[in-house]
Amino acid sequence: MRRAVLTAASTTALVVLLLSLKPHHSTVIAAGVPRPAGSPSPGAASGSSTGTFTGDPVDTRYGTVQVAATLARGRLTAVKVLQVPSDNGRDQEIAFYAVPRLTQEALGAQSARIDAVSGASYTSQGYAQSLQSALDKAHA
Repeated sequence: MRRAVLTAASTTALVVLLLSLKPHHSTVIAAGVPRPAGSPSPGAASGSSTGTFTGDPVDTRYGTVQVAATLARGRLTAVKVLQVPSDNGRDQEIAFYAVPRLTQEALGAQSARIDAVSGASYTSQGYAQSLQSALDKAHA
């Protein structure tokens, strides 16, 4: 009986904790960043850029990260990872779970203003920097 009460109490506490977490909304975060008057919103094209633009390689503590961004009429439609740290099994494991999440978030945000993936801070930072350089090239 004691075990059932303890299990129910801990399950309830976990559910309350999960419900109290604030969901991530990258568009809200991006919208809260002040921009100069007349500047385009994040992801907005300056001239309807179309094509694939290769970002600069970014050296991180664990290796180089480089991406290429594909835009269609100024909208980010795909991000292809050209390089990620992969020297050992742990690097490969991190890239395997982090890269799809980073790509999904970048496509949703239509910019490089994305949150880092927990446990992949260096890869996340390199990804965002390389993506930003690709977007800068697209809008130049």
